[in-house]
Amino acid sequence: MYAWLWRKLPGRTRTRVLTAAVLVTVVVAVLWYVVFPLFEPMAELEEVTVTE
Repeated sequence: MYAWLWRKLPGRTRTRVLTAAVLVTVVVAVLWYVVFPLFEPMAELEEVTVTE
């Protein structure tokens, strides 16, 4: 999969590295600001049970 993605990215090595870094940053930002807040109400983070 990574080899396929690498071949599809435009330009030479430096351009591909920069493009890949931008893509990773965009994916992380979308997850952090869009996807995770949508699922936060379902997570029930305040109800923690500790058993000994």
